Amino acid sequence: MAKSIHSMIRVLDEARSIEFYRRAFGLDVAERLDFETFTLVYLSNAESEFELELTINKGRMEPYALGDGYGHLAVSVSDLDAEHARLSSLGLSPNKIVEFNRDGAMIARFFFITDPDGYKIEVLQRQGRFK
Repeated sequence: MAKSIHSMIRVLDEARSIEFYRRAFGLDVAERLDFETFTLVYLSNAESEFELELTINKGRMEPYALGDGYGHLAVSVSDLDAEHARLSSLGLSPNKIVEFNRDGAMIARFFFITDPDGYKIEVLQRQGRFK
């Protein structure tokens, strides 16, 4: 059986992205691999073994076009309201909290936040399938 271990995104500014993910989600650099034309930075925290891999292509000056194929990353938190307030207090501008219901039952409570390169991250209340 396969085990998910990381997801990769291309970012323009290494320091800016590391700072965003540290402040927003408590992710720290687990490993940094520098190569001649690119750098790989693996971010993680104690909550999960899953890592976010940042790829920084050296010499790239223009932002990446995300296109219409990228959706979002998702993280879960134990207290959605507190996390929304914390991110707001950091000036990271999370979107409003949404309640997603079906047939009168709540499926999920969540909000989205956008990283410095335009990637969307869904922040979900831990419940049901969103552990």
